[in-house]
Amino acid sequence: MLLVIVRLPWAGDLGMHAATVERLRHHPTDPGNPLVDADTPSPYYSPWTLLLGCVARVTGLPVFAVLRIGALVGLGLLVTGVWRYVRTLSPHPAAPALVLLCLVFLWGTTLFEWSGFLGLNSLALTVSYPSVPALGLAFHFWAWLARAVREPGGWGVWLGLGALWAVILLCHQFSGVVASLGALATVLSARPARAVWGRAAAGLVLGLLVLWLWPYYDFFALFGAGSGLESVHRALYRDLVGRFWLVLLGVVALGLRWWRDRWDPLVLFFALGLVVCTGGWLSGHYSWGRALPAVLIPAQTAAALETVTAGRRRVRTAWACVLGVALVVGAWTQAGTLGYVVPRGRLPEAVAAKYRQPWVGYRWITPWVRYGDVVLARTFAARQIPAYGPYTVAPGYPDFFLPDEARRADAVRRYFAAGTAPGVRRDIARAYGVRWVVDRGALRETGGLRRVARGPGGQVLYAVVP
Repeated sequence: MLLVIVRLPWAGDLGMHAATVERLRHHPTDPGNPLVDADTPSPYYSPWTLLLGCVARVTGLPVFAVLRIGALVGLGLLVTGVWRYVRTLSPHPAAPALVLLCLVFLWGTTLFEWSGFLGLNSLALTVSYPSVPALGLAFHFWAWLARAVREPGGWGVWLGLGALWAVILLCHQFSGVVASLGALATVLSARPARAVWGRAAAGLVLGLLVLWLWPYYDFFALFGAGSGLESVHRALYRDLVGRFWLVLLGVVALGLRWWRDRWDPLVLFFALGLVVCTGGWLSGHYSWGRALPAVLIPAQTAAALETVTAGRRRVRTAWACVLGVALVVGAWTQAGTLGYVVPRGRLPEAVAAKYRQPWVGYRWITPWVRYGDVVLARTFAARQIPAYGPYTVAPGYPDFFLPDEARRADAVRRYFAAGTAPGVRRDIARAYGVRWVVDRGALRETGGLRRVARGPGGQVLYAVVP
């Protein structure tokens, strides 16, 4: 993963996070929309991205260098968080390492990547996203909370836990849901005294206050997100068996833990996650599927811990053999991740076939396009161009806080539609202050466009002629 951070393969939402840091570098108190030239809030302005924006502003480092620093810190938070949390579940010295192996390899035989999910391939593509430090903080949060309910701490401890809970939710809302479910399971499992419940309530109130006071966006407005969020996340419920069948070994381990202790924290964590994810499927709220890590993490953790906590030595040895085979199968499924750090030509053919080429990026436009310029581009390009400082006409990602998102998307469709009159294109460009257009060479230089540069894949940068 350290070598992956050096490479920082580009795919998914990397452009969104880079653009967010870039806006905070230039305007830390009032950054505006990260993707389009509009003064709207954004849930991507979190304590984590604000920290990275300040680092970029103070050091003057390029945004991708700052993202690499953030990835290194986030990975450190994740590894140390897992280590601390597992220590609350088992004193065995091998337990944390076994859990880490299960978190990255015990998945399925269908490749799957999504931010907030800790499979090796997914982690390689999202290691610089806020979801990684958010999950790392979640593991630290659970470890701190487990100790607080066992050895009741003072009011300061619980207020600190409440503030940390709010920070996790602000950094990555979906990981914050996972953190909340794990916290609830931890508290229920401990069945603490009445005095602890009062302090926990105080911490909860402080966390809600932090969420309410966060100045960059209205956290509670996210509960009103529209159907666009559900359509994006429907894919989470596809091919569940192929993606996660190796985790069934962890479900068996959870059953054994439940037999030994009806209040086991991992069992309760798994049950709460399963209720949320099943509810999302039945109700059509597919975004609830982002709580799947609340199902996977306790099962993967239980699978690892059974190797060191099962009663007889023969049972532990047999379990370790089965788990070892499952980990090898999972590792082979994700072997293509090696392509992010080893040239594809040097990989064995079977491994190279699993490798997925990352995106190329749009650095080639930066000699001409400046920070704050508006570029008109289709959705795929619009996902990457703002990372270098420009804006696009329509955002490349769904934006709940942008009121004219649909109108902007329609304007881009009309601009690139075959047969659109040059006058209509000029009107669209004038309406949004467009200075540049990026397309795959399908546009002619008539209609107020002048070809400036050619990029990868036949793409062309056009300047808009006044």
